[in-house]
Amino acid sequence: MSNVELNGITIFEDNAFQQKLTAEPEQLLSLLKQTIQSSQVAIQQAFDNGADTQETVSARAQYIDRILTYAFNQYFSRCEQTIAMIAVGGYGRRELHPASDIDLMLLLEEPETNDTREKLEQFLLLLWDSKLDIGHSVRTLDECVSEARKDITVVTNLMESRILTGDLTLFTRMVEATAADKIWNSKDFFEAKLEEQTLRHRKFGDTAYNLEPNIKENPGGLRDLQMIGWVAKRHFGTRILSELVSHNFISQSEYETLGECRTYLWKIRIHLHHLTGKHEDRLLFDYQKQLAHTFGYEDGENNLAIEQFMQKYYRTVMELERLNELLLQLFRQEILYVGISEQATTINRRFHVINGYIAARHENIFTEHPSSLMEIFLIMELHPEIRGVHAQTIRLIRENKHLIDDRFRASQTSKQLFINIMTQPRGVTHELRRMNRYGILAAYIPAFDRIVGRMQYDLFHTYTVDQHTLFVVRNMRRLSVPGFAHEHPLASGIFHHLKKPELLYLAGLFHDIAKGRGGNHAELGAVDAEEFSLNHGRSEKDSRLVGWLIKKHLLMSMVAQRKDISDPEVIYNFAKEMGTLARLDYLYLLTMCDIRATNPKQWNSWKDNLLSELYHKTAAALKAGLDNPLQRDIVSHETRTSASRMLAKLGIVSEVLNELWANFSDDYFIYHTADEISWHSLILLDKEQALPKIKARINHRSEAEIFIYDEEKTGLFATIVTTLEQLGLNIADAKINVTENHYALNSFKVLEENGSSPNESYRIDEIVEKLSSRLSLTDSQASPGRINQHSRHRSRAQKSFAVKTRIRFEQLVGKDVTLLNIVAIDRPGLLASIAQAFIDHDIHIHHAKISTAGEKALDSFHITDKDSNPLLDDESMENLKNTLLKHLNQ
Repeated sequence: MSNVELNGITIFEDNAFQQKLTAEPEQLLSLLKQTIQSSQVAIQQAFDNGADTQETVSARAQYIDRILTYAFNQYFSRCEQTIAMIAVGGYGRRELHPASDIDLMLLLEEPETNDTREKLEQFLLLLWDSKLDIGHSVRTLDECVSEARKDITVVTNLMESRILTGDLTLFTRMVEATAADKIWNSKDFFEAKLEEQTLRHRKFGDTAYNLEPNIKENPGGLRDLQMIGWVAKRHFGTRILSELVSHNFISQSEYETLGECRTYLWKIRIHLHHLTGKHEDRLLFDYQKQLAHTFGYEDGENNLAIEQFMQKYYRTVMELERLNELLLQLFRQEILYVGISEQATTINRRFHVINGYIAARHENIFTEHPSSLMEIFLIMELHPEIRGVHAQTIRLIRENKHLIDDRFRASQTSKQLFINIMTQPRGVTHELRRMNRYGILAAYIPAFDRIVGRMQYDLFHTYTVDQHTLFVVRNMRRLSVPGFAHEHPLASGIFHHLKKPELLYLAGLFHDIAKGRGGNHAELGAVDAEEFSLNHGRSEKDSRLVGWLIKKHLLMSMVAQRKDISDPEVIYNFAKEMGTLARLDYLYLLTMCDIRATNPKQWNSWKDNLLSELYHKTAAALKAGLDNPLQRDIVSHETRTSASRMLAKLGIVSEVLNELWANFSDDYFIYHTADEISWHSLILLDKEQALPKIKARINHRSEAEIFIYDEEKTGLFATIVTTLEQLGLNIADAKINVTENHYALNSFKVLEENGSSPNESYRIDEIVEKLSSRLSLTDSQASPGRINQHSRHRSRAQKSFAVKTRIRFEQLVGKDVTLLNIVAIDRPGLLASIAQAFIDHDIHIHHAKISTAGEKALDSFHITDKDSNPLLDDESMENLKNTLLKHLNQ
């Protein structure tokens, strides 16, 4: 055997190893450990110095071959049984990354004897003790065939096997016994592997564009590349992908693209294994920054290094997805339809359908009729029976994409085709996604090309911008389907009354199109969308609406989650922004579909209720007329009257209520609903329960509400929020009203950590019991402000992000409170830390709005000083700000 070298560096020195082994055979374990360590260091050094990626992956397999062979021969050179040591899986392909598993099969002709079993155990123990990640199986020839016949993964591994040492004849018999003409013919194998890939893709949400992708298992990952190789090997008997070119199955350029994609992903995987020191295939946030630096990216003015690195990654896997689809389609035609006469159904002079797949009628269709590059997607919408695009036509689309130029975009035919695609009753989402996958959408809308594969480095946006955009359109389309109306009854009802749903789709398609350009992406995107809409035959009025929707697409979410929407003034100001009920309808639908497509964990019943409440209140204000804004005293009186009527039905007379409510402020009746006031009043009128009075319930909107009535005292809010934190609850909304006789009415709406409402009776009882226990302690027992503020840990993902704490005070016109807005890193104990700062400065809280956006906490408080006056002097505000910064930045 010769030495193993890489980029001029010796990885394994054969003679030296032999000499040491011959001199001290009893020191084999020590020798293996030393050799493995020195070889790994040498490979990493060679790779860091520019060694070829393919050669790096192969070099590890080569030196592992040598040491395993030497170790095997130490135990089995005089074995009484016929045995062979075989490399399978990735190791069989000679593809070993720094921390890849080394998969072995020890093949026997007959069942193992006691002597052989003992040697196998010693041999494997030696390998494990040497710190090699060995995966192994011990099988007889018959067992190989039996297992391979039953399990597609076994036969896949055996297809990639190669003998390392031992009996060659036995290995050859195994290969022949598990060949395609014996078991798993190419048709059965293809269908089974296709199902396997479908299930794997489904596991990852059918998208390659998650923010922490698995570079091996995600759609578009290395498994998809291996899938092509497996099917090719089973059908054609190829060992390397380049042989498919000679079979005229793929083009030279497609082969080169596959190689470039594989090399790039391998390079990431090598660095990832080096960085983590383990078999880690997930591109976690922890590693993305370091890898971006390793790959030479630097932060730009509008594009972080990590975002540039990840965009390159996403575009690579998108290309692999395209090629995977193309080549599997070719395999389908080659394998499944072999011997079956092609059944062609004519669509028009340009397209026909062959065995269920749409195909160009000849290879010059797109050069002769460039608009057919758009037409094909419209045809698929009009003919839902079509299963997909014929492989050769996918190839033609890819090859002729360059025909979509300024002249193409200016063509009225192309414009009308695009609008027709957007306005069909079915298939819009599927075809937009297909257009994106084939690169047609980015070619037709150049601004869209800049967001393809673009990530945003935060925990709020789960998908790349292009995928998020298409999910928004999908959500809009889902509203149009009567079968899904039960999911969002309000939104579905509004959608079916829209005069022009295509305007909503255009707004969805363009709402984030200016991400990454710098400046205000909503305003920049609005300009793009309005121009596109006008150029595509929409009226000025319609185009202005599309532009307005994009300019305002963040407004409704901000108002619902950060403003007090029980305040008539907030509703009036938002209604003025809307102007018309039609605008409100469109914006509500865009907002809801946007949030739901941003992050599956961000949408919950609480946000649903907030948005619908804002919609209803704003709609009522618009119907009443902006010239007739609701006055606070009128709202207070109407709510009080409604609550009185509800309680009267329960036998509670007005005199009792007037006495109970005598010390309540008008704000209490403005900021609470009649239903909430009725519930609170029943609790307060229960004379049997001593202070503190604590109750919890699930209200008619499935929200978990907690009501606490106690004497007003320093640290009460801190004790409550700390206790809720210890219960694993997140506060979504808090309202604190202090009566004239100094009692505090505390009302909270809470969510579980996963965003759902606690709705089990035992959980409600647990919340009340824990709060009662804590609030019943004496002041000396409670130490209210400093109770285990970090009882939960920040998640792994949260630790990868830093958020600059921002604190802003705002004086509200006509209000006796100061608005305090806080943006900070979301972490366990955050509210308790804020509450501690309030204690330090004797600050009173009247209302709190708590929300998160990924790693950011966005909290708003209505506060006063100890005398219930707003904070007006700069010194008081600056002192509070400094204390907050001190607590929040610990």
